[in-house]
Amino acid sequence: MLERRPSSPYDDLIDHLVRSTALPRGEAARVVLDVLAYFDETAEDFVRRRHRELQSGGLVNAEIFERIAAEMPHRAVAPPELSLRQLRRIVYG
Repeated sequence: MLERRPSSPYDDLIDHLVRSTALPRGEAARVVLDVLAYFDETAEDFVRRRHRELQSGGLVNAEIFERIAAEMPHRAVAPPELSLRQLRRIVYG
C-alpha cells in the first residue's frame, strides 16, 4: 500500500531533492521551506539581520552599512537601492 502524505505545492521540488540527494523526504521538505523563508525575507528584515550578524562579528557601523549596501543588489529579488542613511533608519528607526 502506498504511503499517504499531505499534499504540498512544492511536492515536485521535494520529490526531486529526494531523488537527487541522500535526504529523506521530511528533511528535503524542511530544506525547501527554509530556502523559501530565506528568499521571502523583506529588505528591511535583511538589513536588520545582516546588521546584527556583522556587528556581532566585530565590524563597526561604517563598515557594516557599506557592506550591506554592496550586498543588497545581489539578493534574489533585488530591492530598490537604499542610501546609507536609509539603511541606518531601518535599523535604528
